[in-house]
Amino acid sequence: MTFTRRQAIATGTGFAVALALPLPARAALEDTIAEFTAGAAVGEGGITLTAPEIAENGNTVPVEVDAPGAVAVMLLASGNPSPDVCTFSFGSLAGAQRASTRIRLAGTQDVIAIAKMGDGSFTRTQSTVKVTIGGCGG
Repeated sequence: MTFTRRQAIATGTGFAVALALPLPARAALEDTIAEFTAGAAVGEGGITLTAPEIAENGNTVPVEVDAPGAVAVMLLASGNPSPDVCTFSFGSLAGAQRASTRIRLAGTQDVIAIAKMGDGSFTRTQSTVKVTIGGCGG
């Protein structure tokens, strides 16, 4: 197989663009968590995250979070280019601290929920979702 000059230039340009794109970094995830918690310690338990074990399509993955006593809940997708998905805030008149949404996942990854409780503490839970068809860019 021989490459023409145009094919070589197109391949090289594509490779250069791919290298320039930002990759999801663990540091970005940890920075987002630290910003939400203001550097406070995060415990485990007291929050329920419901997500499918296998998602047939990463474009629309149903997720539900239930955090009794929480004033805010942040959802994160660890493998997405931008890990922060959404933050739910609950006021004093909220009947329940429960929310559901559909999120987009780039591939198989952990979905993380962090809740800020009424007493100022933070709790965390996570669930691994296996995506069979790509969502964000896949």
